[in-house]
Amino acid sequence: QLVESGGGLVQPGGSLRLSCAASGIMFSNYAMGWYRQAPGKERELVATIRGGGITNYADSMKGRFTISRDNAKNTVYLQMNSLRLEDTAVYYCNARHIIASMLVYWGQGTQVTVSS
Repeated sequence: QLVESGGGLVQPGGSLRLSCAASGIMFSNYAMGWYRQAPGKERELVATIRGGGITNYADSMKGRFTISRDNAKNTVYLQMNSLRLEDTAVYYCNARHIIASMLVYWGQGTQVTVSS
């Protein structure tokens, strides 16, 4: 089970920190990721992080967003800075097993709204 938190309403240029707490899985065996889906658009990758800390970001998020994980707390974070109107979306947490890639889990999503 993946449970996201930390979404909300923020002004352009502001910051938010999303959290995703995992349970029921061997957390260190999963690559964790954040995806987002804006109204009328397809779900897109935001960032991923492997158990050893290797990260990958979508180009539009590089330099503004930071993904991190705490394996002791079974939690992955997304620090979002310099938020833009176009960052408004539902943000989803994702877990993908590093070997058995068919084992994929999704959270229920958390709404992030950037508005003045």
